Amino acid sequence: MAEDPESGGEKTEDPTSRKLSKAREEGQVGKSVEIPSVFVLLAGATSLYASAFYIYKNLVSVFYFNFTFTKIPLLTDLEVVRLLAFHTQKIIFTCIPVMLAIVLVALISNFAQVGFAISWKSIEPKFSRLDPINGFKQKFSSRAIVEFTKTLIKVGVISMVAYYSIKGELGEISRLYDYSVGQILLFILKVSFWIFIKVCLIMIIVAFLDYAYQKWKFLDDQKMTKKEVKDETKQTEGDPLVKSRIRQLQHEAARKRMMADVPQADVVVTNPTRLAVAIKYDGENMDAPTVLAKGAGPVAQNIKEIARQNDIPLVEDKQLARNLYSSVDIGQQVPMELYQSVAELLAYVYKLKGKKL
Repeated sequence: MAEDPESGGEKTEDPTSRKLSKAREEGQVGKSVEIPSVFVLLAGATSLYASAFYIYKNLVSVFYFNFTFTKIPLLTDLEVVRLLAFHTQKIIFTCIPVMLAIVLVALISNFAQVGFAISWKSIEPKFSRLDPINGFKQKFSSRAIVEFTKTLIKVGVISMVAYYSIKGELGEISRLYDYSVGQILLFILKVSFWIFIKVCLIMIIVAFLDYAYQKWKFLDDQKMTKKEVKDETKQTEGDPLVKSRIRQLQHEAARKRMMADVPQADVVVTNPTRLAVAIKYDGENMDAPTVLAKGAGPVAQNIKEIARQNDIPLVEDKQLARNLYSSVDIGQQVPMELYQSVAELLAYVYKLKGKKL
């Protein structure tokens, strides 16, 4: 794989979903033009064959209308409009079965490959496409070689199928001199139709092989260097330094809110020096005691200082402080396994204050 000096190294990384989405917006998708081509031709031929009698009846009615004269027509303006309307209607109704089949199959075959995607960028004029040097280089690219190989395969398949199909009908061909013109035309149409169907069925295999190649080629062309992946990660997720600063600011804001709740606490459990946990219980509004604030180190010192300033009791209980600090988040209620220890602590504090639990 050649190195890309502009993007910083060899393209070895699979394309990210963001790059694939951007390529899709620009009209770059992994699809094969052979699949819609083959299926459209097959749908057109089969629908033409299936609706042959319907088409025949419409054409006969047109001929009958034009070549049967009960009286000499007066070509007035109204009559010309009537003739135009009649023939337009017949043409439309004659072509509808075949056209509907072709349009429907074309939409399905493209939608099955890439889904629903409309890209206006792909049809924007680009002067770089007029560069003769780039155009000459593309004639010898790997994609051009694949296209040339497909063309050879198509010609070979069509030639072989036509040869063996006609060879199988030689016996019938030798007796055509006894047939009427209509029978000869019908025979030619029938043989041509089945040659066409056989060619299409074989070309379906070629089309699916081409689809697999185009999909692989597209993903290979969209590969990225390690630097491109890192740069895209920074763009989508943000610079690590900026994210770190944002997290720091969020922690500081949360800490300020936590410190503002400390004066509402009933008691602060300490380690005694390293940990501090502020607890509050309101029997009317709470189902269980709740942790209002907790911290370690300098944060614990701040919690204790605020508690002293607001005459909140500081109770030393190393095990309970460790359990509350490690298992209960700020704003959460005390778990059942700690109920008894916290209840005894609150009972002691309330007794000092002359309150009831």
